[in-house]
Amino acid sequence: MRKTKFTNPELILLIRFLKKQAREAQANIWLDVAKYLAKSNRQRVAVNLSRINRHTEKKAIVVVPGKVLGSGVLNHPITVASFGASEKAKEKLAAAKAKYLSIPELVKENPKGANVKIIR
Repeated sequence: MRKTKFTNPELILLIRFLKKQAREAQANIWLDVAKYLAKSNRQRVAVNLSRINRHTEKKAIVVVPGKVLGSGVLNHPITVASFGASEKAKEKLAAAKAKYLSIPELVKENPKGANVKIIR
């Protein structure tokens, strides 16, 4: 069986960046996020806002190693970082006064990954 290769250069660079940050900051959370992002498209994570709402509290920091979808409601302000998000999800995050970041932006803000939760 042939091993599939990624063709998205942005994804390849992100995985390399996360692995490098994990080594430099000794933060295994970024290594875990890189591992989830390295999965095939079929196995990659897609998380609805309802799941994020259920598993977080006010002012939590969450990283989604995949895409955030707009199904559901978000009741409290949090910080969400992901590889991608639907337009509806971004609108609902803004309505809930939540902060949406890309994964590299979150890594630069919080290199150690302190208090960051992975939702998958």
